[in-house]
Amino acid sequence: MTGTEPAAQEIDTTRPHPARVYDWFLGGKDNYPVDEELGRRIAAIDGGGAPRAALANRGFMRRTTRALAQEAGIRQFLDIGTGIPTEPNLHQIAQSVAPDARVVYVDNDPIVLAHANALLRGTPEGVTEYVQADARDPRAILEQAGRVLDFDRPVALSLIALLHFVADEDGAHELVTTLVDALAPGSCLVLSTMTADFEPENVGKGIAAYAAGGVTLVARSQAEVGTFFKGLDLLEPGIVSVADWRPESEPDGPISLYGAVGLKR
Repeated sequence: MTGTEPAAQEIDTTRPHPARVYDWFLGGKDNYPVDEELGRRIAAIDGGGAPRAALANRGFMRRTTRALAQEAGIRQFLDIGTGIPTEPNLHQIAQSVAPDARVVYVDNDPIVLAHANALLRGTPEGVTEYVQADARDPRAILEQAGRVLDFDRPVALSLIALLHFVADEDGAHELVTTLVDALAPGSCLVLSTMTADFEPENVGKGIAAYAAGGVTLVARSQAEVGTFFKGLDLLEPGIVSVADWRPESEPDGPISLYGAVGLKR
């Protein structure tokens, strides 16, 4: 892998970062006391619902990636907001099905950059690349990813647990539209994002806890999530809790994340 790397950025350990809090939820070690403090506060709200949702979200990523590689024959993957590498990563799933799969990860957290070269190792036949960029600058992402991916061929665009950190007024829909418009027919949008449809009180408390830590969090209804898939054909079972998207096991509680896959014709 030969990541596109700007000069090293200083890691801010005085404020919690969503990627590091998520890492703590998953049992990782690439986080700091400020992240653990927020993670514990959120987990205490609903008896561990947030860590359970993080694990369910990883399962959703694995199942959608495998399905698109096996059933749709997609060999290119663009994962934006990848977060701190946690095995199995998306490229490991895709390349276990198709060793020649090409995967580009995108994130803007310097701690993700610090781990990218060491952890995002792909197959010799495929390509695994890391781009340091902000999700709110989709044109820059497309330009850099285009050095690895052929946008004239199908791409699986993964926006996993990303859009609940981008409010509508901050350009969430424009971000998705710009990215999807650049994709060839046969491409897919894979998306998961937080909802308050199942547990409104607990999710509201979680949003408040994140806000106290300086992090914006947005919960969307099923109908609101559906607007991101305008013009795309939803694959079965449609927009459902991530735990209910072609599940391999039963969840042990409600998961307040919607997930879906849309096909571009």
